[in-house]
Amino acid sequence: MSLFLRKWMVALTGLFLCIFLVVHLSANCILLLPEAVARGMYNAYSTLLRESPLIKVVAYALYLSIILHVVFALLVTIRNRRAKPTPYAVNHHGENSQWAAQNMGLIGIFILVFIVVHLANFWARIKLGMGEGVGLDAQGYVDVYAVTSSLFHNPYYVAFYSLLMIPLGFHLHHGLKSSLKTLGFYHRSGLRVLARVSLFYALIMSVGFGVIPIIVYFK
Repeated sequence: MSLFLRKWMVALTGLFLCIFLVVHLSANCILLLPEAVARGMYNAYSTLLRESPLIKVVAYALYLSIILHVVFALLVTIRNRRAKPTPYAVNHHGENSQWAAQNMGLIGIFILVFIVVHLANFWARIKLGMGEGVGLDAQGYVDVYAVTSSLFHNPYYVAFYSLLMIPLGFHLHHGLKSSLKTLGFYHRSGLRVLARVSLFYALIMSVGFGVIPIIVYFK
C-alpha cells in the first residue's frame, strides 16, 4: 500500500474516532446530573448500546478503526523516519514544526496506554463482573452507572484518566487538522479557520473528558 493510501486510512479512521468522541462525551455528561436521574438515563443508554444491532455494528467498526488507526499511523511514522523527513499532510506556515506534530508518536503511545487501561477496567467489570462497584440494575443487567461511578470515585483512576486527556488534546488538535488536509478539505485562505476549529474541538473534548471524572469524584 502506498504512503498516500496509508495517510488516507489514518485520516479516515481518525475522523471516525473524532465523531465517536462527541457521542461518548455527550453520554458522559449524563453523569453530571443528580444520581436519581443519571442512574436511569445512563443505564438506559447502556442498554441501547447493548441491544441495538446497528450499534453493535458501529461498535465493531469502532474497534476496527482503533486498530487500523494505530497500525497505519505506525507504518506512516516508520516510513517517514526511514526516508527523509516528510510531513503528515500539506505543510503551510511551518505548522508541522510544532511540538505536537513532532511528537505524535509519543503522544499516541500515551493515548494507546489509556485506551487499553480504560477498556480493561470497563470490560472486565461489565462483561466479566470483576472488580468493585459491580451490581445489577432493575432489568437484571450490570449496573453500568454504578461501575462508572465506582471508577470515578477512585482517586488514582481519576488522576490517570484526567491527566491522560492532556496528550489527547494535543493529538486531536494536530490530528484533526492533518486529517482534513490529507483528505483535501482545506484552502490556503481557510487554514486559520481550520486551525481554530481543530483547537476548539480539541479543547472541548480534552477538557470535557478530563473534568467530568473530577466533578463526579467530588460530587
